[in-house]
Amino acid sequence: MSSSVLSMARPSATATTNGCAGTTATAATATLLAQQLNAALANGKTVSTTPIVNTTTPPKQPLQAAKIIQQSQIVCFDVDSTVICEEGIDELAEFCGKGSEVARVTKEAMGGSMTFQDALKIRLNIIRPSQQQVADFIKQRPSTLSRNVKRFVAQLKADGKQVYLISGGFDCLIAPVAAELGIPLTNMYANKILFDYKGAYDSFDVTQPTSRSGGKADAIGMIRKRQPADALITMIGDGATDLEAVPPANNFIGYGGNVVRTEVYRRAQYYITDFEQLM
Repeated sequence: MSSSVLSMARPSATATTNGCAGTTATAATATLLAQQLNAALANGKTVSTTPIVNTTTPPKQPLQAAKIIQQSQIVCFDVDSTVICEEGIDELAEFCGKGSEVARVTKEAMGGSMTFQDALKIRLNIIRPSQQQVADFIKQRPSTLSRNVKRFVAQLKADGKQVYLISGGFDCLIAPVAAELGIPLTNMYANKILFDYKGAYDSFDVTQPTSRSGGKADAIGMIRKRQPADALITMIGDGATDLEAVPPANNFIGYGGNVVRTEVYRRAQYYITDFEQLM
């Protein structure tokens, strides 16, 4: 029989409420990266498949984006590189000594050579994390909340809005983040790692919507079925899978506080680099 890690206590860390460590680049580096991004946008090209980190990327219509948040009854967040600074599967792979192998598969997947589910399966088969390794990882490398996200989520909840986390990452890594933000696990859509009775890696739950391409849109579709027909849903995230969640989401707001993905920045009508811009 297989089982999934559902939740583990997350160690407290003062860094989690102050934004990502090391996300303030020098002025010269930030300016150079911003120039590269602007040049790529002007030429209709992508700088590279590697996310552009710590740029001085200008937001796009942040005031209108803030109004959309005010009008929305439901706000859905991507997790990796959005709610938190890190990419969970990459961090777990590095922790388990499989970082370079997983990075290669990730690069191939970004090039469109395989489906999301196939890429997830291959990467997990490389890492093969045990239940104990996952527990140690959560304890030793707690996720870092993005700047101002905790305050933003608190405001959304105070305003009576429903908040969801929708991620292609793993529930065992995201559950502690949800707990810190006060988001119930019933409002979390993520993948589940399955372990055998000895705690060894077994597989992952392929029935979860976020285990496959287009899964975030499917998850929002499931949320929408439980809401009034006129409910406004807004998705916030850094990646293409977040952008493609509209429809069934009504709006998408791109987030570039940790990484800026050129195609997402180009296609997003609204784009912010700090959650404070939505408050």
